[in-house]
Amino acid sequence: MSIEQRDQLVYVDNGAGDEPLSTREMNPLFSSVLEARLARRQVLKGSAGAAALGFFGLGLAGCNSDSDNDDAGDAPAADLLGFSAVAVSTADEIVVPEGYSYQVIIPWGTPILGSFPSFSVNNTGNDQAEQVGSHHDGMHFYPINDSSEDGLLVLNHEYVEPRLMHASAQGVSLSSGATPPLVGGLRPADEVRKEMNAHGVSVVRIVKGANNQWSVQPDSMNRRITALTPMEIHGPVRGSDFVKTLYSPNGTMTRGTLNNCGNGYTPWGTYMAAEENWAGYFTNKGDNPREHSRYGVPSGTGRWAWELADNGADEYIRFDASIKAADATGDYRNEPVCFGWMVEIDPFDPSSNPKKRTSMGRFGHEGVVFAPAEEGKPVVCYSGDDSRFEYIYKFVTAANYNAATANGSMLDEGILYVAKFNDDGTGEWMPLVYGENGLIEANGFTSQADVLVNTRLAADFMGATPMDRPEWGAVDPANGDVYFTLTNNTRRNDSNLNEANPRAANNHGHIIRWKEDGEQAATTFTWDIFLFAGDAGESGVENNKGSDPNGNDLTAENILSSPDGLWIDPDSRVWIQMDSGWDDPFGNCAMLVADPTTGDLKRFLVGPIDQEITGITMTPDQKTLFINVQHPGEGTSGDQFAGGSYSSTWPDNTPSTRPPRSATVVVWKNDGGVVGS
Repeated sequence: MSIEQRDQLVYVDNGAGDEPLSTREMNPLFSSVLEARLARRQVLKGSAGAAALGFFGLGLAGCNSDSDNDDAGDAPAADLLGFSAVAVSTADEIVVPEGYSYQVIIPWGTPILGSFPSFSVNNTGNDQAEQVGSHHDGMHFYPINDSSEDGLLVLNHEYVEPRLMHASAQGVSLSSGATPPLVGGLRPADEVRKEMNAHGVSVVRIVKGANNQWSVQPDSMNRRITALTPMEIHGPVRGSDFVKTLYSPNGTMTRGTLNNCGNGYTPWGTYMAAEENWAGYFTNKGDNPREHSRYGVPSGTGRWAWELADNGADEYIRFDASIKAADATGDYRNEPVCFGWMVEIDPFDPSSNPKKRTSMGRFGHEGVVFAPAEEGKPVVCYSGDDSRFEYIYKFVTAANYNAATANGSMLDEGILYVAKFNDDGTGEWMPLVYGENGLIEANGFTSQADVLVNTRLAADFMGATPMDRPEWGAVDPANGDVYFTLTNNTRRNDSNLNEANPRAANNHGHIIRWKEDGEQAATTFTWDIFLFAGDAGESGVENNKGSDPNGNDLTAENILSSPDGLWIDPDSRVWIQMDSGWDDPFGNCAMLVADPTTGDLKRFLVGPIDQEITGITMTPDQKTLFINVQHPGEGTSGDQFAGGSYSSTWPDNTPSTRPPRSATVVVWKNDGGVVGS
């Protein structure tokens, strides 16, 4: 989304803004750190960027080093980034480095199961349930029999662009977030069903054929999980009064998953879908409890007005969370509490119900990243709450990992922590546990279920550090260092700076990094700032100037804005994906790669017009890379749309018959080598 769209506080006329309203009162933030910041920049060659590398003298233990390689001597490290950086691009195409090729696969509407209906704007809601969903996002490749040429590609579908989906929208001036005009104050039920079925997750078997070309394989494991799929509620919230509804009076089930942005993959081989900006899908026209208000459930029409489906069916009216009955088992006042969780899906068992793991907290999950599991130790994972001034969390299982027996039940018991980043470069993980540290009834918390349902409020109470929109995380498999993208925060100002978020009017964002003190499950850590996104100084605005991991000014090879997607491959390359909404001087959204040892940073790929690069995964041999292109042509104006034209026609380039569509891009090195090398 563009910066302007992200600045919206509420959903207006079903606009495309994708950040939920957050109504909390701000924690008291640290006082101005301007003098300390300037002093540090003098040490760091005048850079506003790689802040803590100089601040900590020798940098983080384990960062920019390999303490386990005692026999390496002073030999220089091998160059991880063996490609030539691609230039900034504004073309409506994919750009990859010299010596690389790509293929576009599974665009929105690709048939994968059932009757295999071909894509058409006239597809029904049931057709969409048999096709790949819309607005591709987080993704993981699950090899079949350890193959790098045959596997399940599992991917999220974050949201929809209704104007592209329905024949009733054609010829009407509609913005990217608008729905077709209401009919008698209502929405046609099948249009609502189609939008619901375009959400969720796709599981697709893909096979590599001749000339590196991949294709969909009809298979019983192909599956669509949507906003209508039955799901189980697990963990401390299961069966509590918070999630009892007309659909599930005992509070053990719900339907669907929404706004799945980033993802995760567990050590035992399942997939985690993150529910991010789910709150705006609902409406509450009466009593708005803190379980709704702190998360941004609006009092007006829901984001897509699903509650106004003209047949009044139960699966649609549940998006109206107003009190309508004598108790919660007679209406859907609790339906919003059934969302905001991490959802576990077994990609190899299409008959299994997805499971919402409530121990991991309820907020705007951008995704979840697991540290490498170690036998006999707890499983540790991290998640960011993608909204301005929200927090970074860590979950540590109660049970220790055993590869032979581990499964998703491990995620139902453990401790959820929230991060506090101290100005001196240290940090602590504060447990969100009922009965501890003031999380008691006298302060408004009645149980562990209450703490988890109101995770944001518990984190507020604990005094966690408000961050600049924490998005994707990644863990370096070589040393356990954890990285998180902080995409941007234009509302931070000089009065609420802190060392972890040191730029006022942070248009372009940064990446923070930390190392746990000892075990991955430790409750303290040491942090630094890996890089600052921005331009190369062309604008003359200090806060817009970026710097690489070595503190050097960014150049034409690596300027970037709004880092969002993040992944670290088995060789420790740090892949960084843009979601900027900026054109000049950054061009179309791109993907860059950093070497954390040398500090090198290069642009690897640029996407088409008005999109974001997101989702990233590789085959086990690292010779095939998959990424997603989301919402190409999103910047098409209402008038352009009414006239049948688009700012982007990617990937089909046939605007008269097919609109721009999100799709997956496969990238490989022509010499058959490891991608990025």
